[in-house]
This record gives sequence, structure tokens and C-alpha cells, in this order.
Amino acid sequence: MKIPELKLRGLTAKIPIVQGGMGVRVSLSSLASAVANQGGIGTLSSIGLGDLKATKKDNEGISREALLREIGKARSLTDGLLAVNVMGALSNAADLVKTAVAGGIRIIVFGAGLPTRLPRICPDPDVNLIPIISSGRVARLILRSWESRYDRTVDAFIIEGPLAGGHLGFSVEQLKHPENYSLEGILSEVLEIIKPYEDRFGRRIPIIVAGGIYTGSDIGRMLTLGASAVQMGTRFVATDECDASDEFKQAYIAAKEDDIVIIESPVGMPGRAIRNEFLERLDRNGKTKVKCPYRCLTSCKAESARYCIADALVNSCFGDIDRGLIFAGRNAFRVKKITTVKKLVGELLAGLAAFGEGDPGAAPDRGAMAMPCREAGRDENEQGADVGGTEVRGGMIRAKFGREGETIHDDSLPRPPRREDPSLR
Repeated sequence: MKIPELKLRGLTAKIPIVQGGMGVRVSLSSLASAVANQGGIGTLSSIGLGDLKATKKDNEGISREALLREIGKARSLTDGLLAVNVMGALSNAADLVKTAVAGGIRIIVFGAGLPTRLPRICPDPDVNLIPIISSGRVARLILRSWESRYDRTVDAFIIEGPLAGGHLGFSVEQLKHPENYSLEGILSEVLEIIKPYEDRFGRRIPIIVAGGIYTGSDIGRMLTLGASAVQMGTRFVATDECDASDEFKQAYIAAKEDDIVIIESPVGMPGRAIRNEFLERLDRNGKTKVKCPYRCLTSCKAESARYCIADALVNSCFGDIDRGLIFAGRNAFRVKKITTVKKLVGELLAGLAAFGEGDPGAAPDRGAMAMPCREAGRDENEQGADVGGTEVRGGMIRAKFGREGETIHDDSLPRPPRREDPSLR
């Protein structure tokens, strides 16, 4: 397969690979710039960047300064394309978006919340606004909202599918029926939904897919199904350039398949992580003593939280993995060694170039995209083939997978009451 470019509005990535934003402090200037130098899009995570003690007194101001410093460091290392990932669940989400744009970033990736007000926060037409979604239902909601309120459409969508790492936008109950969802099905649905908006706004809306993409042939398969690019996080963790500690990276290498578990997060969403002493201790004790010095999340209820997720993520990133949470994708157990970004990208592109050689069926076929997919809100009693279930134990939900573990990622699910960032209103 010929290696395609990823064309955004006014920007072109030489290869169809976006490095996913990973916090806390896992994807910073070193990793993002290395990916950008290889022709992909390197993504800076914007969460938890400031000095921890100072952040307790002024989370917004310290976070703003730290993000600008990180953007500056990345810019000194690359002339390639950089994005900033912002979690909508953050209490300072709007300020981080504005700060990234002020720092010269032209790609904003927005997840963990509906970005219905994002075009008002960032009205600059030269900045690509890319929401993370996990269903056609959410895609339609965003498209309608942006068109009616702002006469604007999205510059791309990132679909985070069933095998993604970190926070997952679906319920524990949905995880008991993983057979009803597939990344391919969501992609097919979203491709149909965007067509009238592409016609009305006179431009293509690229779809970037994520979750379980591991090899070059995986990339090729998703491109033939209509995706414009893929987003990858897990594989980039095990690189020299990744900003996380060596202990964090070694946890990936040591992980076995049954170590990849679903956990309950104080954010109010399930997440996928690597089982370790921290999670086992939570399973035994039920709760740790929680103080909330940061007030970083709109949805976090410190008084009832089982642990402080900010502290847990910071601990693991700095190497204290026995007291930390290690987010990872479903395929993390396949990682066996540390490599460089250059070698990894070279391996992925070689696999992509070889994809479909001598196979006429590898050509794009919209008819082949009709894969099973059921949105949240439909009849949960409907069941498909029996490919496994999910066992919930304490802080960990042990998923039993079939077909490489289809699960659900739907940002349209109800969220708990939260303290809204006033500038998002």
C-alpha cells in the first residue's frame, strides 16, 4: 500500500500516524517532537504539568505556565506538526485550550467530555479542532451543535474504540456485553454521518481511529475501511523518547495478557490499566486516604473517591509504580522491548507498505464496513453472540474477552454532577 498523507485543514502530516496524548506527563516534548520529526503528529498531554507543590495553590496559573514551557521545548526540537490534548473533565480545560493556541498550537484534540462549546473557546479558523468520540450518536450531536451554534464543523474526528487505554467512555454495565460493539462498526457509522456535513461545508472531514492499533497491517486495514489515519499511544510508551520513567515503561514489558484490567476511576469513568500492587491494595482495602489539593477535575468527589487519581498517575510516571496507576491499552502485553520512535515508525510504515500486496480485497470497500455496532441508549437486553463477559472485583473489573476483546467507548453516557469551568458555559 502506498503510504498516504493525513490532510487536515491547512496542515499535512506526511504519514497517517497520530501519537495519542497520554497523561500524566507520559507524552510531553520529547515523545511528541520525536513523532513529529518522523512525519506524524506528536501530541502533548496538557494535564498535570506544573510543579506539584505550587499547583496546590494555583492550579490554573501554574498549569498555564507549564504548558507554554512544554510547547516551547517541543518547538525547539521539531518543525513538525504538534497537537495538544485537553481533557474536558479538567476544571481548567478552557484555559488550557486558550493557552495552547496562544503558544502557537494549531491542532487541539479534545476528549473526556462533550466539546459543544469548543468553537466559542477557540474561534480561530486556523486552529484544527478535533473531538474524541466513540459513537456515531456523539458525532451527530457535535456536528449538529457546531453547525447551528457556530456555523462551523469539526476539522476531524478521533474515534477511540474498544481496545483503547486510559479513561473509557462507557459504563461497567456495557462492559458486560462487549460483543455488541466494534471499532469498525463505529467507523462505518461515522463515515455515513459526516457525508452531508462534508457536502455543506465543502471539505473532507478526516476520521482518525484509535484503540488496539498495533501493527502496520492494523493501520492498513483501518485505512481500507475508510479511516484517514490512526492514533496510537501504547506502542509509543515503550520508546526511549517517551517522557515517562523507565519503571513505567518496564511495567508494560513485564505485563501479561491477564494483567490488563478495567478499573473504576474517580473521574466517573472506567479506565484500562495494568494490574499492579497499587490496584491489588485497593482491591484488598477498598479505599485510600484522600486529600484533594489540586481541584483539577470537575467530576471528582474527593469525599467519596477511593483514591486521588492525580497522585496515582504522577507517582507512576515518576517511577513509584507500587503507589501509582499505570494506564495502558488492551495490547500492552504484546510490548516486549524498548525501541526508538524512529525504529518503531519505520516498522509500522514497512508493515503498512506491505499490506494488501497481491490481495485485491485490500482495496477500500464501503460495503465491507458494515460491522456490528450498537450505540448507548438502545435496548441493553438485546444480546449477540456469546464471546465473553466481565467480572467486577473491588477496584478492578476483569474483562474476559473474545475476538481480541471488543468493549465499548461512548462519550454520550450520563456523567455525574460536576463543578463546571465557568468559561465553558
